[in-house]
Amino acid sequence: MSSNWRRYEVLLPLQFNDGRPVPQEWFADAVSEVADRFGAESFETQKIEGHWRYGGVTYRDVLVRLVVDVPDEPEARAWMKAFKARWQTRVEQLELWMVSYQIEVE
Repeated sequence: MSSNWRRYEVLLPLQFNDGRPVPQEWFADAVSEVADRFGAESFETQKIEGHWRYGGVTYRDVLVRLVVDVPDEPEARAWMKAFKARWQTRVEQLELWMVSYQIEVE
């Protein structure tokens, strides 16, 4: 097992910016993509509310969180960046929030 790990957290919106709901089955698609690539993931269904401004417009998002712990390697980072880009387009977002940080697995 690698001793260098990185956690990625991706916030996925429950609605498009125009208010239409994101189809529920899309979340299963996102989870499957990550699990197929890395062998595991966590999906938090607790709703997270966010507010942000862009171009003078205030947006309110209701989000869920997808979490995956992976070896801290360039291939994993590149895959996660591509995942973010695909899903940002799919859910029609100006930005899709993804953070990563190093972790220690005990």
